Amino acid sequence: MPKPRKIPVRMCVGCRARNDKRNLLRVVRTPEQEVVIDPTGKRAGRGAYLCPRVECLRKAVKSRALERALGVAVSPEVLERLEASFNQEGNHE
Repeated sequence: MPKPRKIPVRMCVGCRARNDKRNLLRVVRTPEQEVVIDPTGKRAGRGAYLCPRVECLRKAVKSRALERALGVAVSPEVLERLEASFNQEGNHE
């Protein structure tokens, strides 16, 4: 009898809820120190997971959890770009 596949679980840095990895968005700090959304979940770099809701992004930014998780200061321009990406992602679901 084959063993059922283990589903990876990650924690949202905004609301701290645990969820399946594929239900969360990965934000990654690339080796070039750029902060971007990683839709594939396989991009090289330090990653942090967020629920696909703008509220979780805002909460993670306000508590500085996103900066701690990525180990880099997140500039306001990058935050605007992330928020726009989150709004776009939300429209697809």
